[in-house]
Amino acid sequence: MSLLATIAVAAEEGHHVVNELPFPAPLFGLIALVALASLVVLTYSFRDVANRHSAKAEAYAREHGGEQQH
Repeated sequence: MSLLATIAVAAEEGHHVVNELPFPAPLFGLIALVALASLVVLTYSFRDVANRHSAKAEAYAREHGGEQQH
């Protein structure tokens, strides 16, 4: 059977496929919101990481002749 014939038969019979969602639609948005919020918290937790070891960075710069501040 060709594709057009299959579509024509399906249209005549009035059959359509309904795939039920595993949970209500607003819950998908809530899951996305929670996931993105957790990624924001994770990103925020790495703030100021570069300055935690500034003494080591300054000592390295002195030893290797680096005069510039990064």
